[in-house]
Amino acid sequence: MTGQEAYHGARIEDPALLCGEGRFLDDLDPFPGTLVAAIVRSPHPHARIRDIDLERARSYPGVATVIGPAEVSAALKPFPLSVRTPMPYLPSAIDRARYVGEPIAVVVASNRYTAEDAADLVSVDYEPLAAVVDTRASLDPHAPRLHEDADSNIATDRTFSFGDVAAAFAGARKTVRGEYSFPRYSSTPMECYVVIADWRNTAEGPQVVAHANFHGPFSMLQVVAGSLGIPTSSFRLIVPPDIGGSFGIKAAIYPYVALMAVASKHAGRPVRWTEDRGEHLLASSAGSDREMVFEAAIDDFGVISALRVDLVDNVGAYLRPPEPSTLYRCFGNLTGAYRIAALEVRARAVVTNKAPTGLNRGFGGQQLYFGLERLIDEIAVHCELDPAEVRRRNMITADAFPYATPSGGIYDSGDYPRALSMTLENADYIGLRARQAEARVRGELVGIGLATVVDPSATNIGYVGLATPEADRQAGRGKSGSTEHVRVSVDPQGIVSVMLGTVPQGQGHATVARQVVAAQLGLPLHQVRPIVDMDTATTPWTISSGSYSSRFSPLLTSALCEATDRIAETLRAAASVLLQTDPEELELADGVIRVRSDHQRSVQFRHAAGLVHWDPGALPDGANGRLYEDAAFRPPQSTTAARTDQINSSLCYGFVAELVLVRIDPQTFELTVEQVVTTHDAGTVLNTTLLQGQVHGALVHGLGGAIYEELRYSDAGQPISATFMDYLCPTSAEASFDLVAAELQTPSPLTRLGAKGCGEGSSMSLPVALANAVADALRPLGVEIDRLPLHGDVLYRLVNRARAS
Repeated sequence: MTGQEAYHGARIEDPALLCGEGRFLDDLDPFPGTLVAAIVRSPHPHARIRDIDLERARSYPGVATVIGPAEVSAALKPFPLSVRTPMPYLPSAIDRARYVGEPIAVVVASNRYTAEDAADLVSVDYEPLAAVVDTRASLDPHAPRLHEDADSNIATDRTFSFGDVAAAFAGARKTVRGEYSFPRYSSTPMECYVVIADWRNTAEGPQVVAHANFHGPFSMLQVVAGSLGIPTSSFRLIVPPDIGGSFGIKAAIYPYVALMAVASKHAGRPVRWTEDRGEHLLASSAGSDREMVFEAAIDDFGVISALRVDLVDNVGAYLRPPEPSTLYRCFGNLTGAYRIAALEVRARAVVTNKAPTGLNRGFGGQQLYFGLERLIDEIAVHCELDPAEVRRRNMITADAFPYATPSGGIYDSGDYPRALSMTLENADYIGLRARQAEARVRGELVGIGLATVVDPSATNIGYVGLATPEADRQAGRGKSGSTEHVRVSVDPQGIVSVMLGTVPQGQGHATVARQVVAAQLGLPLHQVRPIVDMDTATTPWTISSGSYSSRFSPLLTSALCEATDRIAETLRAAASVLLQTDPEELELADGVIRVRSDHQRSVQFRHAAGLVHWDPGALPDGANGRLYEDAAFRPPQSTTAARTDQINSSLCYGFVAELVLVRIDPQTFELTVEQVVTTHDAGTVLNTTLLQGQVHGALVHGLGGAIYEELRYSDAGQPISATFMDYLCPTSAEASFDLVAAELQTPSPLTRLGAKGCGEGSSMSLPVALANAVADALRPLGVEIDRLPLHGDVLYRLVNRARAS
């Protein structure tokens, strides 16, 4: 990339964190006299609220106010939904509780202890109702109805067809079909939700100032403002520089922002709420669990001509925005890395008596690829081919880019066969298969699994519009965009400030932003000062801003290039005055502005900046006298869905080829991951250290969902994994497998530096690669793998069932 090389240095964010000087919201006290809230939650999965008595709690010493259904329904409108479904959603229950942990009342007191004690005095008269938690069961017209004004529990149901699917299946030599289930799991960030809200009555009307460890998407600001009944300009959101991790989960904090704003309105003072771990596991957010059917039309050689897909997402009790994003985020890449000409998709989201879902690292991708890549392995079995060979035969080739998928995706660049070959070579695939055959003779259960996935980044929010029919989108409900904003300024001493609106979760945005700006302006790193605090009153942002869907590398860095180009133009004009030469003959390098053909003729960067500030009248006619630039990178490829329902759902598409080697103890069925070999194509690599960190982190997230983590519910709707005793997260001990990671760079032609996203790929590929490995290990026993997680108890039951049948 022009003027830049991949950076290998340490993150500038780390010293403060390592020295205990991070600025997390629970450490901050932005408002004097802030009160503390505790939330009363429903113990029932489904119950009518016949009566609620708040008076004993209100009279408890130290309590400032208690709000319940009456106060919430009077102050808030239901949050605007993405679809016209009569399933209104508010931050707390009004007449009916629909999941265990749903807020019922908020107690505000002088301290947390008092608030918790008083919360125990809130009396609620519940009438328990029948509950439904199973995804397929909720589709039954006779299932318990969660929302009485809706015709069913189906929140959205759309069918799409691209190409002649019927003809392809009619002419197919074979069809292969698989039914698969993907579990609900979360990301358990170190810091849970924190909100501090201050409702202010002013002459211009109500104003709400809120601090929250939110990370976007900032479309949720309009959702909150709409519920509060105030203009977006009257709602100010401030996010600290450190938010204790999220991985998508904290996108769902916004209902509590609205709830605490109402509590502040009634208390007459700011209100703080800090979620505890029990609350977080019970009722915060998680990725959607999904039931799915994949069916392929193939020829005798395993080549796929058409694909039928049926997806049913369990979104919990409400279609909480930004859902149904999980259904549609990967719409443009539904056919994955394969040349499939015809595609038919049915996409449904159903409500059940579980907590509402939302974004989770790789959202939509883990679910999609679990079905698609399991099907690819089943095709290999039916055709008696090696799984790698089936992938090769169907894979998009390097000379096909840019490649248009049937559902509207435009893959920008890639070399998928090369990435797969790199993974197979690095794993010694032929040798692995030979050693596996020898192990099977000895009675050992060893499996090798592959996954090749397209990794979308820089989401085009227009995909959400697919949940509504085309007629509604044409009526003014269309959405689109992958825009990112940034602000760059230079002070009189030549220090460059970079204000980011990306709300990082720990990925190292400040490190990369400093690196990119320094390279663009020819400066040493210490001369660039990144600012990651988010304040919607002062920080540049847009509807699509935020830290999600791997947006930073492709979008924010492109916006940085746009801003620094303008800054550099102004500085060249200033330097041309000092050097008495044409600005077009100058370049920025090594902290100076110099003549390209004579590096001895130069001026210090700070001197040129000083001239703009102190003597702007000396600038050439027509020169921009400003060293303060707002820039927006707005890729034209990110548009709303077409009338055909096709959409390019992301700007960039990376690639992951992953291999997993597992061993299963034939006596205890303990599953051990022995090796992971992965190749990532994230376009131009901006920072090797951070790329490696993202790959490692995504692998561990995927490992959790594949083997350990699942938010389980009883048939009656009670959560049965609401503590870390039951909800198991992988630790460094479980992630101690041998890892071989490689990079392949095919730069994107659509971003300024050629970069794509890299934070989610292995969280999408690892779960299914591991499942394919387990299926491979247990195939001699007749065991089929169609769901996760795959811990020892699950494997024991699967093997015994296979033996019995």
